[in-house]
Amino acid sequence: MAPFLSKRDLQFQLFEVLDTARLPERPRFAEHSREVYQDILNVAYGVAEKYFANHARAADVNEPHIEGGKVKLLPEAKQALEAFRDAGFFSAHHDEALGGLQLPWVVMQAVQAHFQAANPGTSSYSFLTIGNANLQRVFASPEQQEKYMRPLLEGRWFGTMALSEPHAGSGLADITTTATPREDGTYSITGTKMWISGGEHELSENIVHLVLARIKGAPAGVKGISLFLVPRYRIDADGSVGQGEAKQSNHVVLAGLNHKMGHRGTTNTLLNFGEGGETIGELVGEPGRGLAQMFHMMNEARIGVGMGAVMSGYAGYLASLEYARDRRQGRPASNRDPQAEPVPIIEHADVRRMLLRQKVFVEGGLSLALYAASLVDDLNTGPEDGRADTALLLDLLTPIAKSWPSKYSQEALSDAIQVMGGAGYTRDTPVEMYYRDNRLNPIHEGTEGIQGNDLLGRKLTQASGRGLEVLLARMEADLQAAEGHEELADIRAGLQEAIRQSTAALQSLLRRAPELGPDLFLANANAALDMVGHTVVGWMWLRQALAAARALPEARSSDRDFYQGKLHAARFFARYELPRVRTWAELLASADPTTLEMQESWF
Repeated sequence: MAPFLSKRDLQFQLFEVLDTARLPERPRFAEHSREVYQDILNVAYGVAEKYFANHARAADVNEPHIEGGKVKLLPEAKQALEAFRDAGFFSAHHDEALGGLQLPWVVMQAVQAHFQAANPGTSSYSFLTIGNANLQRVFASPEQQEKYMRPLLEGRWFGTMALSEPHAGSGLADITTTATPREDGTYSITGTKMWISGGEHELSENIVHLVLARIKGAPAGVKGISLFLVPRYRIDADGSVGQGEAKQSNHVVLAGLNHKMGHRGTTNTLLNFGEGGETIGELVGEPGRGLAQMFHMMNEARIGVGMGAVMSGYAGYLASLEYARDRRQGRPASNRDPQAEPVPIIEHADVRRMLLRQKVFVEGGLSLALYAASLVDDLNTGPEDGRADTALLLDLLTPIAKSWPSKYSQEALSDAIQVMGGAGYTRDTPVEMYYRDNRLNPIHEGTEGIQGNDLLGRKLTQASGRGLEVLLARMEADLQAAEGHEELADIRAGLQEAIRQSTAALQSLLRRAPELGPDLFLANANAALDMVGHTVVGWMWLRQALAAARALPEARSSDRDFYQGKLHAARFFARYELPRVRTWAELLASADPTTLEMQESWF
């Protein structure tokens, strides 16, 4: 079985770069310790290896299909999710009163990373269920939580998010699904939803859909959208759904399965609500607040998608690294003797270049995903006087944490295939599957265009730009901490220049915003996403390099290579990647109109 995760790097990121070991100083985590977290991560690795990785290829080859009117999946998928449930991971981060361990979100994200790396298709069901329950915990009534959330935390029911429609993918303002009030306070839901992951299966007793719909008479646009809890099966007075034929349909009808290039183990569905009978749902919170409520799950999912992208890229990196160490081909340029033994291809400089690119993309992406998760803990349990700034920083980093790993893990996987040559693009090795799996992530939970518009059009300007001020202050604190370490000079100088260039470009563009108008202002939002993303990941590499530099003098011999690798990768990012910031900054500052001025008839 190919390696799918570096336990050593995960430990480094959590306990040497981040202060995860200090979280038990906070009252919510007082019963925890670093040893507890490590034990939980070891359980996650064991379950992921035994129950998820074992059928990743089989799930890719044997897609969900319909037999006898029901969706058929590999039996291993159900076994894996039962093992996930038995380990307590559905509820691990929730209150003890809800059956949880009160696990910090950063540790929970590290747990999830194991399953996303081992099998992204099967892990999607738990990913969506956890996000659904988290939304309910914030917005659903106590009665609704008891009715719908408890079974999700127990792993008996699974959850989805049902947003998109065939005519309105990301354009949620244009959805037409309707909700008609009923006499008992519930609603009759009618409409069609498309691209609903996990929307139909036999893996759980019931499926709880979070459905965006418009109450009849509500205004057009996003202000008229409300959120509803809609179960697949009607729920009896005692909270059960019956067994077998006794289950009462809520008329959420599978109209078809979508066949994706990756994540093939996840059912992706077209669902009709109200077909053949009445679909009954319950309103969550107030009418007209649906999209704002849904963003709780969407923003959580965006960080989770970024983590999933990292883990697909990481698995590809580990596979190509193992291959490069074993595969013998060619000789060094300095050795022209045809009788000499071929060398492992890792000895060739260009192969090392491709491996280094993979390393900086996936380890930098992992650092970013875990940092964003740590901000969620700070927001919920950190010092109260810093929470407003934490919220703004998390908002700013969310589109980057989603999009940067999705894009650059794909570049890493392209390099992994290149390292492995002909073997890389065959199905005899897993990397071509990882490549297809990750290609979905730049689209999942909002395309790069959406994330770029969000970053430039909202997150960098909200609260009078306070989020950017917080980001710059945190970067500056780490730059100062690194000042006395000569071995960090390259990454420190590279990051400082990237910060200067990107900040100047943003300031120039923002000053001109009124004269440019919204269309031209946002025309190069993708350049802003790349520019700020690369700068932020440069910061993540400075943080890793600083942790490595501090640990190296006292490191055991078995750890010295690990830390030296971190320092060298940081230098590589500074020398090979951070210079790209200049091009994006110049494009952004000039408000280049090329894309906007291109006419449709010219294509």
